[in-house]
Amino acid sequence: MAGEILDNRGRGDAHWRLPPVHPEGRKFALIAAAASLVTALLAWETLAWPLAFLTIGILAFFRDPERVVPQGDDLIVSPADGLVSLIAEVEPPKELTIDDGSGTRGLSSGPVTRISIFMSAFDVHINRAPIGGTVKRLVYIPGKFMNADLDKASEDNERQHLLIERPDGLLIGFTQIAGLVARRIVPFVKPGDLVASGQRIGLIRFGSRVDVYLPAGTAARVVLGQTVVAGETVLAEAGTQQLIEGVSQ
Repeated sequence: MAGEILDNRGRGDAHWRLPPVHPEGRKFALIAAAASLVTALLAWETLAWPLAFLTIGILAFFRDPERVVPQGDDLIVSPADGLVSLIAEVEPPKELTIDDGSGTRGLSSGPVTRISIFMSAFDVHINRAPIGGTVKRLVYIPGKFMNADLDKASEDNERQHLLIERPDGLLIGFTQIAGLVARRIVPFVKPGDLVASGQRIGLIRFGSRVDVYLPAGTAARVVLGQTVVAGETVLAEAGTQQLIEGVSQ
């Protein structure tokens, strides 16, 4: 049940269930299902079966499972499901650092660790807040639709920057990036909204990427090639730097 507290001593109630489908995807599934039904009634089986499988694929793509969000003052959780495809020291995007005239401070300039998470068409595409706080910026940038796995996609592709400020002033910036197939970034929040860590903040349709910019002096707690889960995997602990190694098996 959403909002239920679970812990490592057995508190709470957990059981398997089919994940619900997000409302954003239901209209596409209904269209595909209706087309499949019509073609079946017309005995056009060569079209009816592919459309039926397309309906199932759409329902799977827009699945929206519940997540158990780890609680901790300095924990930064993954905003996306997918593969950690890049970890690099970079300058944050200017949209997250410049004075935008709103009176809201942005990220400080200077290299920080960026974690890039690539979402394939098979991953859950609901994105979640990496920390709890207030949404300070939401900046949409039109662009290209190159492979989101490429480093230059951070600067060339269609994208949306978000900035969240914790009550103690810690700022986390992250960017939703459209990919080859993804053609729309759908926000669920707006500037001024209060969000909890792990709360749903938007989705990207059909394959994409999310970049997270860690605070200065913070190292990743995930490794390159690791699969992460939105709202559950801890990407970093603010102010903590530690070498973490993994072995591919």
